[in-house]
Amino acid sequence: MKVLALIGSPRKKGNTETLLRAVLQGAEAAGGEIALIRLCDLHIQPCIGCGGCDKTGECVLQDDMQAMYPKILESQRVILASPIYFYGITAQAKGFVDRCQALWNRKRLLTEKGEWRKDPTRKGFLVTVSATHGERVFEGAILTAKYAFDAMGMAYGGEFAVKGMDGRGDMAKDAATLARAEEAGRKFMD
Repeated sequence: MKVLALIGSPRKKGNTETLLRAVLQGAEAAGGEIALIRLCDLHIQPCIGCGGCDKTGECVLQDDMQAMYPKILESQRVILASPIYFYGITAQAKGFVDRCQALWNRKRLLTEKGEWRKDPTRKGFLVTVSATHGERVFEGAILTAKYAFDAMGMAYGGEFAVKGMDGRGDMAKDAATLARAEEAGRKFMD
């Protein structure tokens, strides 16, 4: 089963990437074929709200997102990983999500033609880390992820969210949480 993992953290080997890799270990152990893409390494322009995808379901902007659309559509599982920045996902992750508007329009157009086939086996999962312990710190990221996965034609398969990882390397020191993350990756493949 193809698993597309997207990391929206601009920091390599940071707390979010450490947590994501634990989730991916579990997914791989459960039979997932993992493709990991760092969104920071791609050139993805922000959505310009031009409406170009309204009639075709295809984005008019020509950048690295064009190669991402088929990867999303071919995947049975998509994992979006992002640290929390001001109670939301990073700009890199949000730019990717915003460009999924073309996929939402694609789904809408296929539905109107009677050609959309919902696949309940396709699921998305959010992996997120915050430095703070705010009671509502993950709400914005979760809501964004739910709608992003819906645009991708996927059900929301949940999240693995960890608070209080403020310093560099904090996540790597938390063996118990990493073990739970690995198990969450296994369960996500069900």
